Amino acid sequence: MEENKVNHTVEHLFRSEYGKVVSILTHKYGTAHLEQIEDVAQEAFIKAMQVWAYKSIPDNPTGWLYMVANNSLLDHLRRDQKIAFQETENLNILSEGEKIVDLVLDDTITDSQLQMIFACCHPSLSKEYQIVLSLKLIGGFSNKELADALLKKEEAVAKSFTRAKKKFRDDVKMLKIPVEMGLQSRLFQVLQVIYLMFSEGYAVTSGSQMIKKDICYEALRLALLLRENKYCRHPNLEALIALMCFHASRFDARIDEKGELVTLEHHDRTKYDQNLIRIGIGHLENAGTKDRMPSNYHLEAARSFYHSTANDFASTDWGNVLYLYDVQLKMHYSPILALNRLVAYKKVKGAVKTMEELLVLEQKTDFKDTELYYAVKAEILSQLQQPEAQKEVLKKAISLCGNMVVKKHYEKKLALIK
Repeated sequence: MEENKVNHTVEHLFRSEYGKVVSILTHKYGTAHLEQIEDVAQEAFIKAMQVWAYKSIPDNPTGWLYMVANNSLLDHLRRDQKIAFQETENLNILSEGEKIVDLVLDDTITDSQLQMIFACCHPSLSKEYQIVLSLKLIGGFSNKELADALLKKEEAVAKSFTRAKKKFRDDVKMLKIPVEMGLQSRLFQVLQVIYLMFSEGYAVTSGSQMIKKDICYEALRLALLLRENKYCRHPNLEALIALMCFHASRFDARIDEKGELVTLEHHDRTKYDQNLIRIGIGHLENAGTKDRMPSNYHLEAARSFYHSTANDFASTDWGNVLYLYDVQLKMHYSPILALNRLVAYKKVKGAVKTMEELLVLEQKTDFKDTELYYAVKAEILSQLQQPEAQKEVLKKAISLCGNMVVKKHYEKKLALIK
């Protein structure tokens, strides 16, 4: 089989199945063996690349990966003498020729992943530890991806993960689904983890891909999985699902046939997935807050609704989009959110007033290492017809950009400036 095809398949499976394999093994053997479970899960994916390159991909690749990881873990445990021989005689040791189609049942996967997600959000762990553990163990994030998502250095993320695993092993012995109050008390943190997973997949901050659909669809699947539990049904969950549906509906319009970035203004809206938009609308309608203040998920989902349902860029209801930004900034101020708001502000108020707003923001926050700041400023300068200044800020955006697709987009814009 063609090596590139195998590597692509394994990469896809890593995004969708790594968390399942880790969750099931942790559920079976306990958190004391977490590091070995990570190792054998990764080794299984490496072996898949090696074996499937000259053999066909098995009918049940998840089962194959679990089988290899399970058997490898048992070998490790025996060598470490952590399981006596007589205790392992009855454990399920699988052979490569064994039928494994029914090995990993959907219900088992569902239960194990739910247990793993909520275990990672154990109240004895700090919020940072909860997020790092979840994204590493459930999402299969690399240290680089985590560093980008959390705006931290890779070294800091690696140290945090090591400390988080120790705390996790000490405080969480076995994976158990909490009772009603436990589920509800951890739900908001679980939603934040899922949101971060989706966000990193939707706007990849480094590497050669603009979108990692596998991460996005896994985040959406996990959110829908939570919804099956009556104690997890909450307006914030409905709003998060709506948000992800609206964003995912635009996937095919964001990249052209050459693999290059297409900005929202130039989207071919016939490529929008109308079914996902309808599903998103249904969840947004279910997300009514009544006597509650809307969450960030509600406000972002509402903005995405306007972008996804407008006939074209010009007919977007920019007034309402700007209003939603203003509400969110009053509730939860963020410099990055304030920068994104300027896109809508420029459509409503014009470039001159938007530059004034940007200058006010510059007094509050040091944006010197923020790629988005230079990209937004370049757009304003373009409207103000200041090509030399625009060139300088675009060059700065290029120097800070870690995503090759976005960088190429900036370089093309720079080349067109007269």
